[in-house]
Amino acid sequence: MPFVELGDCSLEYRLILGGADRPPLVFLHEGLGSAGLWRDFPDKLARRTGSRALVYSRTGYGRSSPLSGRREPDFMHHEALDVLPRLLAALGIERPLLVGHSDGASIALIYAAASPNLVSGLVLMAPHVFVEAVTLKSIAAIAEKFETTGLRQRLAKHHSHVDDAFLGWSEIWLNPRFGTWSLGAEVERLAVPALLIQGDDDPYGTLAQLDAFGAAKPADITRLVLQSCGHSPHRDQEAPVLDAIATFAAKLAA
Repeated sequence: MPFVELGDCSLEYRLILGGADRPPLVFLHEGLGSAGLWRDFPDKLARRTGSRALVYSRTGYGRSSPLSGRREPDFMHHEALDVLPRLLAALGIERPLLVGHSDGASIALIYAAASPNLVSGLVLMAPHVFVEAVTLKSIAAIAEKFETTGLRQRLAKHHSHVDDAFLGWSEIWLNPRFGTWSLGAEVERLAVPALLIQGDDDPYGTLAQLDAFGAAKPADITRLVLQSCGHSPHRDQEAPVLDAIATFAAKLAA
């Protein structure tokens, strides 16, 4: 993959060709994800929508630059309000439809709440709006596996800086200072159409995360709750997720 230089970091990215008459898709990966770990889902969605698409790895993930230090509780705001605007400007991406998963969905929400005129819409899969006990329990469990099983070696196949990718994510989520983190203010300010997708068997969050969007009265909110689905709807139930996003994107284009 090529890299885009943003001064303080180098981010790997991939562009998918498509029509210029539709909002471009921008994919924001989960807390242990990367551009490559989306696999071919962005390609399939781009074909369905006829849209251009951008897939990239945040700092510390994939082949992008390592972290410059430990993450702070506002790390998602930094990604949304500092890094993402510079990335979009550097690559000439305007008014995208942001497709975010987990932490990536939270970053997409922050960006859209701050700059609604710069976003066409949001697809938020398994978004985090506040910290739940079930989330911390699951992160603590996988953190133990990282130290005691072959998980580190498996993740190292996808991340050049595997400790940045895993520990940078798990340590800040499990830090007591992160316990009061919330995007309640961003939900209140949300003013762009949003498709919310959640699995009912998600070990990293409950449907209370989607219920929090009930306060977003100015926004057009569509919910999709998938039965027998875990934390990665686009992998667990790809077909209905592709259908839902394609329908949502068509409405935006119209």
